[in-house]
Amino acid sequence: MTDDRLSALPRSEDLLLDSAGSSLIVTLNRPSRANALTEPMMDDLRSLWRTVAAAGWVRSVIVTGAGNAFCAGADAAMLAQPRTRIGRDAAEELSFVPGPHLDVPVIVAVNGVCAGGGLHFVADADLCIAAGTARFVDPHVTVGQVSGMEPVELMLKARRDVIVRMALLGRSETLDAARAKEAGLVSEVVPADILLAHATALGERIAEGSPEAVRATRAVIRDFEADLMRRQMDAGWKAVQDHWPHPDAQEGPRAFLEKRAPRWAGGD
Repeated sequence: MTDDRLSALPRSEDLLLDSAGSSLIVTLNRPSRANALTEPMMDDLRSLWRTVAAAGWVRSVIVTGAGNAFCAGADAAMLAQPRTRIGRDAAEELSFVPGPHLDVPVIVAVNGVCAGGGLHFVADADLCIAAGTARFVDPHVTVGQVSGMEPVELMLKARRDVIVRMALLGRSETLDAARAKEAGLVSEVVPADILLAHATALGERIAEGSPEAVRATRAVIRDFEADLMRRQMDAGWKAVQDHWPHPDAQEGPRAFLEKRAPRWAGGD
């Protein structure tokens, strides 16, 4: 059945939109590329969140991924080229995630691999749940990039030692769903075949509360987190950009695309 409420929202082939009661379900839809982010896809997300913020019927937003992956982070083809647009600060750079645009809770349902920039959705979530098939990895250093922001925001969610291992060991340190829950990265692990149903059930339970009380409660929590992180996130974003002229920043993505070992600057 078609939900006429969705017709007012911007459409994109990279994003699938559906509804369940008062929840909007947004599915990242580049399954052939593990739902990796491109600049046009991030623009589509920003446009979507601006419109959703004015949609009075939405009481929660659920984000998940199409196919076997949640989000593989930035597309390696994008990383291998000079960036055409650069956020002035960390908040602007990460404006593709929904949380800062909305005053309703964001539920992230991680259905498969969540890597690199995909971790921003986890960090942004008000509630994050995972399927047993979920995997979490921060491969930045493995592809010659600085992991300057993900560790900062994730350390408010999970144990420091787990996040530091992910950041420094790169692709060789992958958390399965059980370890992610143990570390506090996700709050629940459920079977893959009921992940979305469980996320929508959480949305329905949120909708049972006073909309204004939920909004104000969420705002207090998110303002607290933002105040703790703002300076460190901006410093991390600067560290990411400062590394871009280094040859490793281009060599890592090229090696990944060419399926070979990287030749780091100064290496043998």
